[in-house]
Amino acid sequence: MKIRGLTEKEFVNTVIRKRPADVHKGNCGKVLLICGSVGMAGASVFASKAAMRSGSGLVKVCTPLENFPVLQISVPEVICTGWDDVKDDLMQYDAVAIGPGMGVGKKTEIILTEILNVYDKTIVIDADGLNTVAVNSNLQVLIKERDASVIMTPHIVEAGRLLREEIGDTSAKDFTKLELAEMLVGKYGCIAVVKGENTLVAVSEDDAYTNTTGNPGMATAGSGDVLTGVIASFAGQGLSAGDAARAGVFVHGMSGDIAAESLGTYGLIASDIVNNLPLALKNLVD
Repeated sequence: MKIRGLTEKEFVNTVIRKRPADVHKGNCGKVLLICGSVGMAGASVFASKAAMRSGSGLVKVCTPLENFPVLQISVPEVICTGWDDVKDDLMQYDAVAIGPGMGVGKKTEIILTEILNVYDKTIVIDADGLNTVAVNSNLQVLIKERDASVIMTPHIVEAGRLLREEIGDTSAKDFTKLELAEMLVGKYGCIAVVKGENTLVAVSEDDAYTNTTGNPGMATAGSGDVLTGVIASFAGQGLSAGDAARAGVFVHGMSGDIAAESLGTYGLIASDIVNNLPLALKNLVD
C-alpha cells in the first residue's frame, strides 16, 4: 500500500457539488444510524445531527426507547425507531452506520450480524461496533466475505484491538497509520479510516490518502460520532464508499477548523463541529 497523495479541497469539489434547484429530499439520501444506549444518548444526537447537517434528506435513528425524548428535543428533524421496526426492510436505506455509544454486548453482535448478512450497500462501523468486531471472529469473517463496502473508522487504540492477532504484544502506537491501515485492509477487506493527526484513509489494498484538515481541538468526546454521521450521509447521497470516507474526513476536519478560528482549540467540543458543518459545505460548493 502506498500513500497516493493528500485529500484536499480540489478532490472534495469533484464529489460534493452545488445542488440543482429542483432537488427534493428523496434525492438526498435515506440513512439509518444505529447508535446510543441507555445513558449514552449523546452519541446518537451527534451522529444524527451530523448526518442532517451534511445534507441527508432523511435520517432514522435506531436507539433505545429511553433515548427518544432526548433526540426529539435535540434533533427534531430525525425519526426515532427501534431495531424490530427496521430490521426486515434494511434495503430501503441508502447507507447504514452502526456503533457509536451502543456498548459491547450480545445485542450489538446480533444487529451487526443481521446487517452484514442482508444489507448490500455501504456500512460504516465505528466505536462499539468496532470493539464488538474485534472480539468476534464470525463478524470478522462476514466483513471479509462481503462484496459491498464496509468503512471502518478506528482510532489508534481501536485499530490495535482489531489487529490483536497481527500485532501481538506490540502497541498499536508503535506502528504508522499506513502500517495499521494496510493490516486492516488486508484482514477485513474494508476501507480503513485511521483517525488522529493527519487521518489516513485507505480506500483499497493499493491506495491511501492523508487528510489535510483538522486540529488538536477535535480530540474531544463525540467528535468520532460526528464523523460517523458525516461519512454515512455522504454515502447515502450517492458517493462511493471510498469517496464518502475521504470527503467525510475532510469536511469533518474543515468544520473543526472553522470552529477553532473563533473558539480556539482548548474549548472546542463536538457540538461546535456539528454546528459548523453547513459553513464548511457552503465554503466548498460556493
